Amino acid sequence: MTDTKTPGDKTLTVNPPKTLSLKRPVEQSTVRQSFSHGRTKQVVVEVKRRAAGHEVKEPVAPRAPQAPAPQAPAPRPAAPPPPQRPASSMLLRTLSDEEKDARQRALSEARSSEAEARRIAEDEARQRNAAIERERQEREAAAARQRQEEERRRQEDDQKRRVEVAARQRDDQPARPAAPPPQAREAAPDPQAPAPQPTQYYGRQAPSGPREFTSRPPMRDTGARPPRLDSRPPRSDAPRTPRIDTTAPAEPAIARPARQAPSANTTRNRSDDVDVKAAFRRPGLSAGAGRGPAPAAPKTPKVANDKPRGRLTLSTATGSEDERTRSVASFRRRVQRMTGHRASDAQKERVMREVIIPETITIQELANRMTERGVDVIRLLMKQGAMHKITDVIDADTAQLIAEEMGHTVKRVAESDVEEGLFDTPDTDETLESRPAVVTIMGHVDHGKTSLLDAIRKTKVVTGEAGGITQHIGAYQVTTPLGSQVTFIDTPGHAAFTAMRARGAKVTDVVVLVVAADDGVMPQTAEAIHHAKAAGVPLIVAINKVDKSDANPDRVRAELLQYEIQVETLGGETLEVEVSAKTGHNLDKLLEAIALQAEVLDLKANPVRPAEGTVIEAKLDRGRGPVATVLVQRGTLRTGDIVVAGAEWGRVRALIADTGAQVKEAPPSMPVEVLGFNGTPEAGDRVAVVESEARAREITDYRERQRRDRLAARGAASGAGRSLAEMMRELKEGAGRKEFPLVVKGDVQGSVEAIVGALEKVGNDEVRARVLSSGVGAITESDVTLAQASGAVVVGFNVRAHKEAREAADRAGVEIRYYNIIYNLMDDVKAAMSGLLAPTLRETMLGNASILEIFNVSKVGKIAGCRVTDGTIERGANVRLIRDNVVVHEGKLSQLKRFKDDAKEVVAGQECGMSFENYQDMRAGDVIECYRVEEIKRTL
Repeated sequence: MTDTKTPGDKTLTVNPPKTLSLKRPVEQSTVRQSFSHGRTKQVVVEVKRRAAGHEVKEPVAPRAPQAPAPQAPAPRPAAPPPPQRPASSMLLRTLSDEEKDARQRALSEARSSEAEARRIAEDEARQRNAAIERERQEREAAAARQRQEEERRRQEDDQKRRVEVAARQRDDQPARPAAPPPQAREAAPDPQAPAPQPTQYYGRQAPSGPREFTSRPPMRDTGARPPRLDSRPPRSDAPRTPRIDTTAPAEPAIARPARQAPSANTTRNRSDDVDVKAAFRRPGLSAGAGRGPAPAAPKTPKVANDKPRGRLTLSTATGSEDERTRSVASFRRRVQRMTGHRASDAQKERVMREVIIPETITIQELANRMTERGVDVIRLLMKQGAMHKITDVIDADTAQLIAEEMGHTVKRVAESDVEEGLFDTPDTDETLESRPAVVTIMGHVDHGKTSLLDAIRKTKVVTGEAGGITQHIGAYQVTTPLGSQVTFIDTPGHAAFTAMRARGAKVTDVVVLVVAADDGVMPQTAEAIHHAKAAGVPLIVAINKVDKSDANPDRVRAELLQYEIQVETLGGETLEVEVSAKTGHNLDKLLEAIALQAEVLDLKANPVRPAEGTVIEAKLDRGRGPVATVLVQRGTLRTGDIVVAGAEWGRVRALIADTGAQVKEAPPSMPVEVLGFNGTPEAGDRVAVVESEARAREITDYRERQRRDRLAARGAASGAGRSLAEMMRELKEGAGRKEFPLVVKGDVQGSVEAIVGALEKVGNDEVRARVLSSGVGAITESDVTLAQASGAVVVGFNVRAHKEAREAADRAGVEIRYYNIIYNLMDDVKAAMSGLLAPTLRETMLGNASILEIFNVSKVGKIAGCRVTDGTIERGANVRLIRDNVVVHEGKLSQLKRFKDDAKEVVAGQECGMSFENYQDMRAGDVIECYRVEEIKRTL
């Protein structure tokens, strides 16, 4: 066996055998390679040191240096040719001259192709550097022009601000120094460093002042050689000149150079330790142009702190030590600060609009409708001397001034415009048709109004009235013997039903004043006269009960003269008829008088228009829901119409006549019960038919807001707008005032309204009735809960409580009282309120006694020996001690004795002993006055 790979080669060499070599261990390290799209890969790199040996370097003729292009880095000097490896004598004898020549020719062709590629790469780099330099010069020229333009604009703005100081004053805008003229950079770029690149501003205006541009280290190529981990200098990336082995035999030229395995006695090349990069080939060169690796294109020179750069994240951007340039947003803010937020020269064209202004509007809403800025509106208000916030509410006049000053046109609207065209739309004469007359029966209570109406209608309504009096307002339609129709409205005569009588007078055409011949003119009769005069309707006097023996119609005529009512028999114009509801006397004459008056009035209405009317009465029926008695005044009301009444609306589900029959439509002057409202309307509300549910909701929402505003204003009137002294005085006056809380529920709206009005009038300075809640319908659990929380009494008028409400009242101990006559209700409330009044104290004198002697008794105190001068002295009575005609003590008598025995009373002329409760300062000669205090109950 031999130590060499070539048998027969006995040449001695200085290199020891492989087994005896002293090679250093292989050094390994890891390098992270970066690829496109932020991808990285960690690879292991082995570094082997070059073995020491004798290398023979072939001298190479120096290349002529070329002039570097401007701003282009100078090409690195070519690496010296690799040393020739010594070959054995056996290898030299195997190469022929032809092979040697072939190898020499291949090497020369490789050198020439390498030089050509290097020259082409240098030309391209020179062209790129020239293009970069031209772009830099153009950017600098554009920046200079931009600075000059900004300087010109700034000077113009300064001149405008000097002219318009008041309008363009900016106290917080510091004056900017004039931008220095741009200076050309004469210094030549460093050939080893890349040319400095100015900051890009993405088409925006550059700042006026000069900006220092700093060079940014170029991004490392992902395919570049990884950095070395040892302290040796980095190896140049320039293509190395292939080594020529002069001793090796000649080989035929091939397209790709073959790599030979290193032998133990040859020097290892570092290019064999790592992977060789792909050869750089240009399109004009063929694959077999020459042997050896193709020359690589020159790369951007690296700096010392160049690091691989992958995906740009927040951590890499903030953690990098490289200088970061200004962001776009930061540059925009800087430009705005320097220009003072100056708008562009081309002012935006303003659009003049028609602004709709309601009664009140906020500044923000006004600015939005004008498409103006809120600060501009506030600025105009400040000029007028008013300081406002953007959320403040201003009136319509101020908003109109602001809008007109800004050049807009104004259209004033009011919230009440939603009701425009709802009522009182005029009708043409061609559409009018005759309608029945509406007659209201009015008069004092128990004068026979309902009985007279029953006699006309041939009904017995009066028999169903509780207490024999009318407590509801009723509407009926009657056909007269002559064939004409008349609508009668029956009103109650009690003093509490004033509002009902007023509503009846407003909707009527003729008022029939019923006066009892045996009673004459009474307070409610006079009130009915006033209502008729206020409504401006004609009056017909019906003197009733002429069949009674004590009837005196002449007395009635004479009393009516006091109220400026002059009947026809006395030479006046007022019609009068003597009737008797009981016997039916002269009822036909009364109907004739009504027909005559209606003919004189010539009553007409348009039946083909949307219906309008008035709510006569409203109630809440448990089976049918809210029910309103409506008198149609104009148009025709049909089933399915959408109606609005006050703050309630609904779709008509059914129409029920006064006879109980269901009808499909109601012409003018016909009273009907309307079913379908979503709530119980107020008595007296006007009813109108609208075209859609949206319009109905809009109107009811407006009316509901108006109602809440009225309630709020009523509450504010009791507390706001008054001085502190007035509030303190009222608190002092009402400190001892007691209240009697009530919860009132009734069958119809008119009755509840009458009861509440009557209760508010009951009371004095010490006690008053307070109605917590009132409504229509049965008593519910919520009413009981409210009464329990406030300690109130629940009053039901012609209604009853639900089963659940009764059980809740029994558990809570709430008292529920039911009434069907308003007299009984008012009497009970007055009696209950009278119990809250403090009783009246009355003193009754019993007698006098004079003190003769004072005795001191141990364990008892002082005893006064007295003689009764007049009257009697009773034990336990109240006494006064009078000394020198001055009362010095008032108290009670604790002991009364005659001799040693206790006495109940002592009469005049007898002597006795007395002692007072908690008082001992008695003297001889004092007078004792004995009296008794009695409590007298007060009533309202």
